[in-house]
Amino acid sequence: MISVAVAFVAGAAVSAIVWRTLAPVFEHPTLARINVRGMAVPTAGGLVIVLAVLVPATVLAVWAPLFGWLPDWVPSEATSGWDTVVVAALGFGLLGLVDDLLGDGDSRGFRGHLGALASGRATTGAVKLAGGGVLSLYLAGRLALGADVGAQVFVDAALIALAANLANLFDRAPGRVTKVALIVGVALAIAGPSALVASLDEGIALPPVAPAFVLGAALGLLVPDLRERVMLGDTGANVIGAVLGVGAVAALGEGSRVGILVVLVALNLASEKVSFSRVIAATPGLSHLDRLGRIRETEPDRD
Repeated sequence: MISVAVAFVAGAAVSAIVWRTLAPVFEHPTLARINVRGMAVPTAGGLVIVLAVLVPATVLAVWAPLFGWLPDWVPSEATSGWDTVVVAALGFGLLGLVDDLLGDGDSRGFRGHLGALASGRATTGAVKLAGGGVLSLYLAGRLALGADVGAQVFVDAALIALAANLANLFDRAPGRVTKVALIVGVALAIAGPSALVASLDEGIALPPVAPAFVLGAALGLLVPDLRERVMLGDTGANVIGAVLGVGAVAALGEGSRVGILVVLVALNLASEKVSFSRVIAATPGLSHLDRLGRIRETEPDRD
């Protein structure tokens, strides 16, 4: 648990440093998008998370070969799951970036993207859905170490893909995705130890450190996100959701993963008919948490 806590804090620190370094880059007009309050805010802030993930991954990859040892509390690249999480961050980050930069917003949701395809028009969202599905299958295959896993690989791939898409659906207000992700991350941390034996028996690798770093990196961007200096965009939301999916696949037993998949399917389908923002706004506790730290209408537009 010490290594997980250190990874979380380190993720927040590295992300904050990367943001302070790259903040001027995000002022380029190409990235400007209109947010929920009608203000022009840079999108694709998730690039900061992707770049932050590469820092410890690179250190782990070169430290042992150069120095021949690692501190006892630092897991190796293999046992920490960095290889899988780096692929998830780079892949889903790239797919999200394409949508952030090239998406026109005309077609939304599964119905919108599939309808556009049926009419002969491929949207960036459809590319993201197809690419995310293939990438999720690859990640699920990487996590399934046992030879006798069968259809579970497809279940796990669907879990990762739908987790990424659901995070994107929550990305409709400043800070919302990160707040939801932190709650889910805590739940996974609590549930993980009790399911660890079953998970290992099924031949699944356990990578708690790398997902904790990504959640920390999201936390490091929370203040700029809340203060409307940057939006995570699909680039960030997809990465956060996918990595949470990877963490769930890696830490939980088969039954728990099937249960989570059922919930993800229900929520993704519900989003076609129900506005999550309206549900959150109509629920007192959720509404307060959702608005916490966000700029109010009476405040200046930007700090």
